[in-house]
Amino acid sequence: MTRTTRGRRRASLVATAACALVLGVAGCASSSSSKGGGNKSGPLVIGASVSLSGDFADSGKAVQRGYQLWADEVNAKGGILGRKVQVKIVDDTSSPNQVTTNYQNLINRDHVNLVFGPFSSLLTVPASQVAKRYGYAFIEAAGGGPSVFAQNLQNLFFVQRATVLTSGDVFADWILSLPADQRPKTAAYPELDDPFSAPIAEAIRKRFEAAGIKTVYKEVYPAETQDLSPVMSGLAAKHPDVVVSGTQAEDAYAQVKSLIQLKFSPKFMFMSNGASDPLNFPDKVGAANTAGIMSVADWYPTSDATGSQAFVSAYVKKYGGTAQQIDPTSAEAFACGQILEDVAKQTGKVDNATIIKTLHSGTWQTLLGSLSWDQSGAPKGTMSLVQWQSGKLTPVFPAADAKATPLSTKPNWGG
Repeated sequence: MTRTTRGRRRASLVATAACALVLGVAGCASSSSSKGGGNKSGPLVIGASVSLSGDFADSGKAVQRGYQLWADEVNAKGGILGRKVQVKIVDDTSSPNQVTTNYQNLINRDHVNLVFGPFSSLLTVPASQVAKRYGYAFIEAAGGGPSVFAQNLQNLFFVQRATVLTSGDVFADWILSLPADQRPKTAAYPELDDPFSAPIAEAIRKRFEAAGIKTVYKEVYPAETQDLSPVMSGLAAKHPDVVVSGTQAEDAYAQVKSLIQLKFSPKFMFMSNGASDPLNFPDKVGAANTAGIMSVADWYPTSDATGSQAFVSAYVKKYGGTAQQIDPTSAEAFACGQILEDVAKQTGKVDNATIIKTLHSGTWQTLLGSLSWDQSGAPKGTMSLVQWQSGKLTPVFPAADAKATPLSTKPNWGG
């Protein structure tokens, strides 16, 4: 998001005033990335703007739970380099304007030592620009759209196994691995106009069309769309074999509800987001209506990656529920903290300049698996294909990740 000249001037004046107030005491965050460590004898304060209200509230709260759980766990072990961790979270109401204000305040007014990212690519782009301006490392769990990495920010690190553009490859790989007589012949693409959602569906569409799967329907709908019935009615009229939905959360629920009302059940259905939420998706669409729907994930409750089972136990103890109800977004947020811990152990430091330099080399072990990044902060790994089976979100492809055989045809709606 482009800031106006007046906005940039105002931010500069605010930063200058903040420096004048604290110069000679704790330093100014804008003057040097190395000053982000702040008072090294006090608590390590990490600021984050998270969507606790608005369109991204469900996922935002999952981010909040992951950040806070990690802080609790690391503090139980004595903190980082002997410093207790405090996570300061503020609500951005799912607004790009508010997220910008929040990070400016966290850095210039609250003088947090470090920052973690918000939820969604839409909010990550403006937030990461603020962090870059003041020399802060930007470890973020939930902004992997093309617009994020097009910025080429060397202070940004996306803590998932793959970018948006490549995350849907695992679904395309599975479909194209099927015998020719079992593959879909026609496809439909209902897509939210969103920097995360649409690119996943579009990347799959290009691969499917190249393989001879005919596109019979494509509709990109605005984020403010309240009624998806016309979109899904147009889709159902074409009777596609596979539906590839570029979704976030609320529109994913609405798509499924519309298709149930229309009594149209495709042979295959993939959703970029929404269906990957093990807690809210079955509640919103009905548990019996989840069967066979696919999505992607970089974490699942049965993972044996570094710290995964300890995370599951701690999560259930703190928040209740079952392992199967843990949103992977919480695991991704938790992994941000794991990475920070490892930088501190490796270097004996926890300032922003050290974090940025250190994370640009090597491979980092987390509950998501092994992570590494290119110079733009894009991860170099791949995702797992997950499918709803017997009321659980289960990894089914590739074989190395699979805990069950994928259902080759989605069952009819359960009611």
